[in-house]
Amino acid sequence: MKTLRFKSSLKCNGCVNAIKPGMQSIDGIKSWRVILDVQDKVIEVDTEDDEEKIAKAVQEAVTREGYSLEKLSD
Repeated sequence: MKTLRFKSSLKCNGCVNAIKPGMQSIDGIKSWRVILDVQDKVIEVDTEDDEEKIAKAVQEAVTREGYSLEKLSD
């Protein structure tokens, strides 16, 4: 299993709830979590699927709700 990490502009649990439907609809994500108590507000996504496909789907789900997202290097 691979964990993808993204820097986001999420600020609170309300933001997390806003992206939840989009994130839960992505096929290939085993689990995901948001770490709000760090400066970069990291989203971690566990997957066994194609990393590029998952990264693109996460980008679309988060930006569709008005938040920014940047994939962090491994």
